[in-house]
Amino acid sequence: MNFRLRVWRQKDRKSRGRLINYDATDIPPQASLLEMLDIMNERLLLRGEEPIAFDSDCREGICGTCSLTVNGEAHGPDHPGAACELYMRKFKEGETIVIEPFRLKSFPIVKDLVIDRSALDRIVQAGGFISARTGSAPEANSILVPKHDADVSMEAAACIGCGACAAACPNASAMLFTAAKVSHLATLPQGETERVRRVVSMVHAMDAEGFGNCTNIYECEAVCPAEISASFIAKLNREYSRATLKRSSGE
Repeated sequence: MNFRLRVWRQKDRKSRGRLINYDATDIPPQASLLEMLDIMNERLLLRGEEPIAFDSDCREGICGTCSLTVNGEAHGPDHPGAACELYMRKFKEGETIVIEPFRLKSFPIVKDLVIDRSALDRIVQAGGFISARTGSAPEANSILVPKHDADVSMEAAACIGCGACAAACPNASAMLFTAAKVSHLATLPQGETERVRRVVSMVHAMDAEGFGNCTNIYECEAVCPAEISASFIAKLNREYSRATLKRSSGE
């Protein structure tokens, strides 16, 4: 298959970037988007040109590092799924494909398609932990968890932290990410000890990183590779209101 690529190239975060045109010829239809970039980089190196910098790790839609905007959509047009799960057979022969990094202030560009998503790490560091005894593993059945609560927690914990929710949101909101990280611990008894502190700290960290607020546009839910429901944002709002009331009453 043959394609026309328009790829964002930027030397570093201080330099001005621009879209560069490339001809991608003889691309196997079974190749993923990242494999196509690998093929293009091999050809660029043979021509003595600088290869395209992009992030990847698992290439199985698990790690979340392949944070790309393809034809204006976070992770591309094949939802749900990460950019590494997007195959070239999804595109038409001769189609022009525009590949850019996620576009928001909280994810500064490092080089080309590589962005710094450490803002999400700092949100997790603010409260994404529980208090637990160290040493040998506790008995699995020592803390009983209702199946519904376990299922809800697992659904929230499926978030891979790619940042597509914030990239797709017109407000650059990370509410879906934060909601997932808060909810999967708040639902379980193991997370009860830090429940108040957790949600307050993580929401404040999210605001400090410059993410916007949710206005219920639901673009986040539409592009999420893990299909995290926007209903978790409502749970986050309830958790934050509950924590604020508890703190104001001195509990």
